[in-house]
Amino acid sequence: LSLVSALLVVVLVFTFLVRLMGVSGPSMIPTLQDGDRLLVVNSLLCGDYQVGDIVIARKGTFDSKPIVKRVIATAGQTVDIDFNLGQVYVDGELLDEDYINDYTYREEGTVFPLTVPEGEVFLMGDNRNHSNDSRDSSLGTVDTRLLIGKAVFLVFPGRDYLTEQREFGRIGLLQ
Repeated sequence: LSLVSALLVVVLVFTFLVRLMGVSGPSMIPTLQDGDRLLVVNSLLCGDYQVGDIVIARKGTFDSKPIVKRVIATAGQTVDIDFNLGQVYVDGELLDEDYINDYTYREEGTVFPLTVPEGEVFLMGDNRNHSNDSRDSSLGTVDTRLLIGKAVFLVFPGRDYLTEQREFGRIGLLQ
C-alpha cells in the first residue's frame, strides 16, 4: 500500500504542482538550448508573472505546441522597440538584457509602442532574431490563462547548438 501511496503522491505532484517540459527550437539560446528539460511550476502556483520570468505558453497559432519565452512586459506596461538600434524599452526604460546575444532587429508586424492589455503578457525569445514571439502579429500578446507555468530549474541539458555536447554544468536554477 505504501508504494501505491507514494506513486499516487508523485502523480499528483507532477499533475497539479510541477511538470517536466522540453525546449523545442533555438528561440531561447543562449539561456536554453533545444532539447533542454525544464521543471515548470504550475501557473496556479505562480501568482503574478514578472518581467524576466521564463514561461511556457500554449498558443494555437504554433501547431498547439507549447512555446518557451521570456516575459518582457505585463498588463498595463508599454513596450517599444527601436529596430534601428535593436533596443527594447518598457515604460520608456531601456531593458537591461544580459541574457541575449544579439540586439533586436527583426520586425514581425506588431505596431509599436504597444500597451499590454489587462490579463496578458508580452513575450520574446532570448534569441531575438530567431524567435517567433509577441512581435509577430499572429501571436501578439498572450493571455495569462494560456500560460502553463514558470520554468524554474534546468533538469537535463540538451545539446549545445555549436558543440553538440551536453553541458551538465548548466543544470540548476534559471534566472
